[in-house]
Amino acid sequence: MAGMLNWVGSRNFKQRIGAGMKENLIPGLFLWTVGVSLVAIYYLGEFSRPWFNEIIALKKNYGYGYSAISTCIFGGLIPYLFMQFTGRDPLRGIGSGIIFLGYWALRGIDVDAFYRLQEMIFGVDVNFQTIVCKVLVDQFVYCVVWASPITALFYTWREAGFSLKQWKGNKTWSELFDMILIFTVTTWMVWIPGTAIIYSLPSPLQIPLFNLTLCFFVILVSVFSQKGTRDR
Repeated sequence: MAGMLNWVGSRNFKQRIGAGMKENLIPGLFLWTVGVSLVAIYYLGEFSRPWFNEIIALKKNYGYGYSAISTCIFGGLIPYLFMQFTGRDPLRGIGSGIIFLGYWALRGIDVDAFYRLQEMIFGVDVNFQTIVCKVLVDQFVYCVVWASPITALFYTWREAGFSLKQWKGNKTWSELFDMILIFTVTTWMVWIPGTAIIYSLPSPLQIPLFNLTLCFFVILVSVFSQKGTRDR
């Protein structure tokens, strides 16, 4: 993801939109296939219900703690280890890893709180109207106002070695705004269908599916953005 943030900032607006969407197409297809398969297994595969019920019980019993730990693992630890072992991450040291994991733990609480707010507003029914309303608010309010900007800013800070001084000197505010805008629009291609799939499951299973989607998204985008960098 960090490589993608640099990459989308190197071309004009329309080219970056098109290139970013093209770059996200294959990861998106993979993620949608995995997500739809899990939803189908949940609703059609009776054999899977005990496994899903265990996850539901964990989420209900531990609440925000579950969301923090699971998102830390799937959004932080697994992608971090992947990037470290494959040489895609220039940052070394325990300190940078702790900040990275801590960020995704806090984001897990953040996403859980947002999903709960969605339930309060739109209810817990899994039907077409409810799913559409949740997706629209998720992608065009929550992501635009908060999730995409904070993610883009965090990853540029990480690229600066978590140095505020270096981070401030790397980009102007207009460049940051441009980068956030491109990042938001290009990731809609993955996350609009992705959130529709997530909201198709009962509430206690939405964070687990979000985590799985997030894990593959971070890893796959890292792979494809790295490939794009080598090819230029």
